[in-house]
Amino acid sequence: MLEQIRAINASAPFNRWAGFDVTAAGEGRAEIRLAMRDELTQYSGFLHAGVTGALIDTVCGFTAATVAGRVLASHYQVGFYAPAVGQLMIARGHVVKAGKRQIFANAEIFAVADGEERLVAGGSSVLMVATG
Repeated sequence: MLEQIRAINASAPFNRWAGFDVTAAGEGRAEIRLAMRDELTQYSGFLHAGVTGALIDTVCGFTAATVAGRVLASHYQVGFYAPAVGQLMIARGHVVKAGKRQIFANAEIFAVADGEERLVAGGSSVLMVATG
């Protein structure tokens, strides 16, 4: 499953540009790592909120794909808990409930600075199983 999700990730131009690295995927879970660089930050040097949202959207999608195949997000939300500052960001997602047509997934974003993880954002997504 990990190789399939990595192939999907590699096919997305935005994910390649951002540097999303899928490090785990299977059984309703997924993890993406993102090395920080200047192009991903906003004016104060934190990870840009849009990139944080993209991480949540993507990790929830990959999480859902591990149980349902092709999916499309119909809704997602993001909550910001602390400035996302560090050398690395880790997005971890898991399926909360998988139905026939919809999948509910949650995600957390951790900033890693000097080897320590700090929770900086969280979110959830409702995904539709793609048909046709």
